[in-house]
Amino acid sequence: MKNVKVKNKRGIPFPSHVIFSAFFLILQLAFLFGVAYNFTVNSIAVFWIFEIIAIITVATIINRRGNPNYKIAWIIFILIFPIFGISLFMLFGGGRVLPHLKNKMRKSEQLYVSQLEDDSAVHETLRYEDLLHSRQADYLTAESGFPLYKNTSVEYLSPGEAFLPRFLEELNAAEKYIYIEFFIIAEGKMWDSIASILERKVREGVEVKVLFDDFGSIKRQNKNFISRLRSKGIKVAAFNKIKPSFDVFMNNRNHRKIVVIDGKVAVTGGLNLADEYINEYERFGYWMDCAVILKGEAVKSFLAMFCSIWKFTTGEEIDMQSRISDFKAKSDAFVLPYSDDPLDDKNPAEGIYMQMLNTAQRYVYIATPYLIIDDTMIDMLKMAANSGVDVRILTPHIPDKWYVHPVTQYNYLELLEAGVKIYEYTPGFIHSKIFVSDDRVATVGTVNMDYRSFVMHFECGVWFSDNNTVMDIKSHFNEMLKVSQEIEYEKWRKSPWYQRLKRAILHIFSPFM
Repeated sequence: MKNVKVKNKRGIPFPSHVIFSAFFLILQLAFLFGVAYNFTVNSIAVFWIFEIIAIITVATIINRRGNPNYKIAWIIFILIFPIFGISLFMLFGGGRVLPHLKNKMRKSEQLYVSQLEDDSAVHETLRYEDLLHSRQADYLTAESGFPLYKNTSVEYLSPGEAFLPRFLEELNAAEKYIYIEFFIIAEGKMWDSIASILERKVREGVEVKVLFDDFGSIKRQNKNFISRLRSKGIKVAAFNKIKPSFDVFMNNRNHRKIVVIDGKVAVTGGLNLADEYINEYERFGYWMDCAVILKGEAVKSFLAMFCSIWKFTTGEEIDMQSRISDFKAKSDAFVLPYSDDPLDDKNPAEGIYMQMLNTAQRYVYIATPYLIIDDTMIDMLKMAANSGVDVRILTPHIPDKWYVHPVTQYNYLELLEAGVKIYEYTPGFIHSKIFVSDDRVATVGTVNMDYRSFVMHFECGVWFSDNNTVMDIKSHFNEMLKVSQEIEYEKWRKSPWYQRLKRAILHIFSPFM
């Protein structure tokens, strides 16, 4: 099939495989609905068969383990649209990834994570120095499988235009390899500055691998993006390619942002490789984001994460031992990188947020682009505030999705009643994912406070106990508050009825967003 040159408003062609996939998905939906409709209008018996299937489906949903909000959303959808809803639930709502994919991912992870050495003495040292917060590190190691490290420096960088020159500096210093993994890689000024270095490094004998999410990068790349990079000697792979079929795994995207350089340097955070992230062009007002650059022992965990997902995606096995560096940074920080994926029953990404709320003594400051959370997380936030902890949440004032922001705002009133302070970043859109607490601990990564990040996506982050960097994040958070609007309880309580109605309706379907 020839490439179809349909262009978006930025002039980049729509990928032909996306058009092809969308066309066949519509055909399949039309076929399912058409067959079901013809049966029901022509046969009362068949109608009752569908009613019985609907009841069984709802009973199955109720009795399954999982998020109650997610269950309710599906039940309502099935009751309103029984035929269509049952079909979609069977295809997308089961939440069960095919066993062969789970096994494939488990083998990839075990191959590399098992090569990481977990030094129990580091955990013991943290417990001795800070027993209260050491619980968070113990939890993350138990839940995600990654070790706690010392001898690792953490550098916090925000916004994107402050990060880019430092990032380019680290890329220029690469001598052995550069591994890059992002949800979005978009062609533009940011990517051009990176790609020129990658191409030069390949000529110098540096190994370069690039992985991006196929869905996340839709409409962001010109024709033959992969083949052009491969022609330069860069190894490229697209994660979970979009296919013209119903596949529950299509919902599970790689939302991680990871860079590993020579085993000495690692990068993670909210930033993708696209021009809006460095405010080269404006999408939703001023774009605020952040990243951290790690140097030292903790880089090993990010190397293991990349090697795992690369093998899962391409089948190619990377010799991790030959790429591990013994470089140790002079730092007193405790650092623990972690990842989360939808192919198991563990949930360290959401769990560490809850641990930080549960452990906080004085304050928890949170920055998140979305606040689409379940009752358990709402209760954790309320309990922290009711216990006298200063809980502050910073969300965007200018949303990136019109239908998502009202769901974020739906949760404001209940949290405000409990004493949580909520602010909206008035210059534009804040994409940072930050938790910082008590001048002692923080986590920065890719994890939004929404159902997709907590349950459906591949995510990563880094937790650290490091006074200098923690204070940098706290200072930056307070600077952002100066240009943010505080949401006042009395005014919010008196919002127009039509706004409250819109938020309430959209909230019902929040687990789908």
